[in-house]
Amino acid sequence: MILTNGARFLYDCVLTLTYPQACALCARSVEQRKFGVVCEACWQQARIFAADETICWKCGLPGPAEIALEFRDQVRCLRCDSEPFTAARAVGLYEGALHEAVLMLKRQPHLPAYVEELVVAAAMRQPLNASTVIMPVPLHPKRLRSRGFNQAAVIAEALSKRLRLPLDEVSLARVSATDKYRAGLDAKGRRDTVAGAFTVRHTKLVAAEDILLVDDVFTTGATVSACAEALIEAGARSVYVLTLARAAKGQIAT
Repeated sequence: MILTNGARFLYDCVLTLTYPQACALCARSVEQRKFGVVCEACWQQARIFAADETICWKCGLPGPAEIALEFRDQVRCLRCDSEPFTAARAVGLYEGALHEAVLMLKRQPHLPAYVEELVVAAAMRQPLNASTVIMPVPLHPKRLRSRGFNQAAVIAEALSKRLRLPLDEVSLARVSATDKYRAGLDAKGRRDTVAGAFTVRHTKLVAAEDILLVDDVFTTGATVSACAEALIEAGARSVYVLTLARAAKGQIAT
């Protein structure tokens, strides 16, 4: 059965009344299921990046808002020059509502409609909109069996359907299980643990493609950089990165 937008709204309201849910942040009622585990008021307070955000053009690190609009595409943090990915973007900062959305996604393979809209909007902006194929950061097979699903793949699948771009979940593979040892490590430590952790198994599917690499959180960039390095070595033309959230650490100096 195909529901109209109005019917979906009514169905959502009925579900909310029948099975009320408290907001994970303020404990007030979540008005509609499309907001996930956070209410609309808390979403309005979330730090969501806008299209004209002042960020490092390459890695997406937030910068001072006072930079003139005509110069924002020239902003660089100078910390990411050696990173193999072409450009990285995130929906917003890893705090508040987005933090809770990421935690929810780690527990269940579901992307709330409102969160999906935010991700799609981010993917449609330059330069990510030049992508020709979507690829999730893979989990190691042991981790995948333990969790039961790959949260990055949930985001990637939603994007593939909405943007009508091919989804590639087979070319990039994780050959080293390192996640559980990374908590508390600094940037160098994280990079050391993921060095050589990824390999490309189907180079013909990667060659000359502009890949949109998808993950849930960009912390130090170690994981997506390791993936991008493997993809570029396998012949990818470019690797764009999109994450649901970016760790709220550091800012471009004024």
